Amino acid sequence: MKKLKEECGVAAIILKTGQNISYLIYESLLALQHRGQDASGFVVYDNGKLERRIGLGLVSEAFNGEDLKFNGTIAIGHTRYPTTGRCKLEDVQPVFHNKMALAHNGHISNYSDLKKELEEKGYTFKGTVDSEPLLYILDYELKNKKTIEGAIETLMKKVIGSYSVVWILEDKLVVFRDPHAIRPLVYGKSELGYAFASESAALDINGFEYVGSVAGGELIIIQNNEMSRKIILQKEKRNCMFEYVYFSRTDSIINDKLVNDVRKKLGEIIADEHPVNADVVVPVPDTSRTAALAFSYKTGIPYEEGLIKNRYVGRTFIMNSQEKRRETVKRKLNPIKKVIEGKRVVLFDDSIVRGTTMKEIVRMVRGAGACEVHLRITCPPVRAPCFYGVDMPSYKELIGSKKSIKQIEEYLNVESLGYISMDGLLNAIGSGCCAGCLNEEYFSDYVLNLAKKVKENEGILDGCNKC
Repeated sequence: MKKLKEECGVAAIILKTGQNISYLIYESLLALQHRGQDASGFVVYDNGKLERRIGLGLVSEAFNGEDLKFNGTIAIGHTRYPTTGRCKLEDVQPVFHNKMALAHNGHISNYSDLKKELEEKGYTFKGTVDSEPLLYILDYELKNKKTIEGAIETLMKKVIGSYSVVWILEDKLVVFRDPHAIRPLVYGKSELGYAFASESAALDINGFEYVGSVAGGELIIIQNNEMSRKIILQKEKRNCMFEYVYFSRTDSIINDKLVNDVRKKLGEIIADEHPVNADVVVPVPDTSRTAALAFSYKTGIPYEEGLIKNRYVGRTFIMNSQEKRRETVKRKLNPIKKVIEGKRVVLFDDSIVRGTTMKEIVRMVRGAGACEVHLRITCPPVRAPCFYGVDMPSYKELIGSKKSIKQIEEYLNVESLGYISMDGLLNAIGSGCCAGCLNEEYFSDYVLNLAKKVKENEGILDGCNKC
């Protein structure tokens, strides 16, 4: 049973005075565990020395007690999903080179081109993680006597894709975000110092008060307890819409919006766009709960927890048969028959990607005695790949690229299927979001060409994915 995967989460802390900072960054990574469960790592700076610790698995599994006893004034951390295959240690961030350490959340679309260019300049790549070219570009520019600002300006002009970066450079913490502000990056402060993270929940856990978001194309440097800020290269804002729909924690603030508020609005809008006569609203745990509750309040249809998730099964992989997929859904979810039996059920979820898992969930709900199943989805049909950090690499995997909504409804065996409209999504999130996976409106010629190549490789004609 495979859900969407987002590549990673980042965190950084800089303190006024040295203390056990490794435990603080560990706590931040725990708060970002939902963003990556395959590997994690951190680097601590203390009086000119860097200590790096990395490991595979959950944050709680990757480090031992001795790893969490490092004192220092700066720490950066990362928790990761791999985009292809299994994660290897050489691909675990933060990456380290020439007494510098860097971690990033996002995806570099022109990684291959940058890798080739940097190898020609003498750099050796240790893995396949696309944080390496970021660090090597910065190293090269600094060696060629560029200032930090100049090095980052060059990087922003060369690199295509999404990146929210935390970087230890000598005794400085350097933070910057891609010009379109695709992936989130927030910061907070306390009497201890400053903290940065992919989501505000990672600030809360250590008592840092949320201040705001790093702007698109902004550079922040903190040294000697002083912060300097400058916009280096800013372009049209394109915040990833999936951060609100699915990835981020409901209690987090990203891009100056509380995710909980956005998800409430998604549910209210679906209630207006797709009303239904039903007896009970049941969310698919966990990210659709808030929207399902809002739908319930607006429609007056009672809300019930009708599907219970086993939180201790761990991640599962793509199953190669329908029978194995069915077994996996049973292992992860269990219906409460008393809630569902004889009822007209409104089943709520955040998105449908491949459709195979949802088909088994609907089968499970019907097996528990539902007399009708009405599916409501807080994201429009996913029709195209993502090239900015979401694990949706091809058209052929996506049910929304192959079938009309009516055909998906029939495939899933539901009485009705209601996706939120694009206008409804934008109303809930606000303007300036990236929705390329929904409408193919990618915002660089390079990525548009990548999408065209994917179509050509898969034998897809233009337009056939918009049925």
